[in-house]
Amino acid sequence: MEHTHHEVMERGDTGKNLDDDGHEKRTGTMFTAVAHIITSVIGSGILSLAWALAQLGWIAGTAILMAFAVITYFTSVLLADCYRSPDPITGKRNYTYMDVVRANLGEMKVKLCGLAQYGLIIGSTIGFTITSSISMVAVKRSNCFHKNGHQVDCYTSNYPFMIIFACIQILASQILNFHKLSWLSIVAAVMSFGYASIGVGLSIAKVAEKRHHVRTSLTGVVVGIDVSVAEKVWNTLQALGNIAFAYSFAIVLVEIQDTLKSSPPESKVMKKASLVGISITTLFYMMCGCFGYAAFGNDAPGNFLTGFGFYEPFWLIDIANVCIVIHLVGTYRVFCQPIFGFVEDSCTQWWPESGFIKNEYAVKIPFLEPYYINFFRLVWRTTYVILATVIAMIFPFFNDIVGFVGATTFWPLTVYFPIEMYIAQAKIKKYSPRWTWLKILSWACLIVSIVAAIGSIQGLAVDLKTYRPFKKKN
Repeated sequence: MEHTHHEVMERGDTGKNLDDDGHEKRTGTMFTAVAHIITSVIGSGILSLAWALAQLGWIAGTAILMAFAVITYFTSVLLADCYRSPDPITGKRNYTYMDVVRANLGEMKVKLCGLAQYGLIIGSTIGFTITSSISMVAVKRSNCFHKNGHQVDCYTSNYPFMIIFACIQILASQILNFHKLSWLSIVAAVMSFGYASIGVGLSIAKVAEKRHHVRTSLTGVVVGIDVSVAEKVWNTLQALGNIAFAYSFAIVLVEIQDTLKSSPPESKVMKKASLVGISITTLFYMMCGCFGYAAFGNDAPGNFLTGFGFYEPFWLIDIANVCIVIHLVGTYRVFCQPIFGFVEDSCTQWWPESGFIKNEYAVKIPFLEPYYINFFRLVWRTTYVILATVIAMIFPFFNDIVGFVGATTFWPLTVYFPIEMYIAQAKIKKYSPRWTWLKILSWACLIVSIVAAIGSIQGLAVDLKTYRPFKKKN
């Protein structure tokens, strides 16, 4: 529980154990910040990078990956200077991304920021539900292929596994406080490294096989052979959204910076941590994307661990997919915390006298501390999970959802707000050379996001037309 500066001093604590805002002294270092960045970034977005490179080709694919990395690092540097305001070294601390927007741009922009942030959360939780069900199905199919041969259909519906994942999340969503989730985040981080490493290892092994012959090209899938002209255009746009999703992590950077000790200045340490963290992450992305493309060629599946370019060793593929599911159980819960908190705090303010919203009832659990149940929290969080699962059932298309979420949230959260906040804080003169270049970068990223979103929407429309959820594939 957090205490105000006044409360801490009343207990007799000395100022030497406190930071300038009265909070307990922060102890984070560049090393811990790098670790947080890497574990926050490497997630389910990595699974689609081989497919994205297949659509874009060796030249454009690697260049676009690098471009997103450079832009993300640049805007992370701008964001680091906005953690304190009005001065980046001595100003007042802002604890969350929305606090930073409020301090620099005002309440109207905070509402727009909230819309983008909660949109990212909702879209991501839908994507997590789809991805986890695909991985559960992949475990079952992997064992079926191992037992019956690779030519057997082994069809399995995703729907029962989406329901299983939803039931797990309904239980997990009742964990009360964010600080009680630290163990869940650690497990999720280990799992993400586990499945990403297995994917890279399997890809390298496949490339090293003597009989390995796949088609790759400098420009990706070939018009007239692999795809039509229209498909090439739409898939290229969707691939941009997939890469953007892999780099959509700006909303956690302020919270990470808030863990750093104040000397040396947090902004200085955070800039170095961003460089190291994004560099390591991009190297990992390059390995997954490039080795995955080299392993599968132009036929790279949308999810390179569930598309069955790998059949053996089946037990290792099972481990990778179990890691994905465990990772997403933790990530889903952590991602949902802000929207859960926002709705619950808002309802408490709107209906302060409501017993349904406020009352907590103790439930005694043998050998454990009493668990406090709140009926509003139970109903609201359960409803949220159910609605996200229903939408995932209606749109169970991994690449389309990932591409759409990435395309619609990358520009506002990673580019627009950091640039606008930096301009406001640094008081950059309108139409000056620096102002002009920053605006050009922002508008260019907006155009890329719009066309990527259009590509993902088109992909969703096509998939919905051809999707037959209860029909076995031939």
